[in-house]
Amino acid sequence: MREREFWELLEEVLGRVYGRSISRDMKLTALDDMTVVEALEAGVEPRIVWNVLCDQMDIPDAQRWGKDHVAPPLPAA
Repeated sequence: MREREFWELLEEVLGRVYGRSISRDMKLTALDDMTVVEALEAGVEPRIVWNVLCDQMDIPDAQRWGKDHVAPPLPAA
C-alpha cells in the first residue's frame, strides 16, 4: 500500500473530515502512542498504520478495505 492509497482509504472508510482529524489527534497505542501522521512520517509502512488504526477503532475486516479495495499484501519481514 502506498501512502496515497492510505489517505484515499482513510477518507472512504472514515470520511474526509473525521478521518483527517483522527489522523492528527488519535494516539496509536500499538505504535508507541504516535499519531497516524507521526507514524507515516517516521517511516512506518502505511498498511501497518492502517491495520493498527482499524484495530484500535474496532473497524471490522469487512469494512476496513472499502468497497472497491482488496487488502494489499503484507510487507516482507
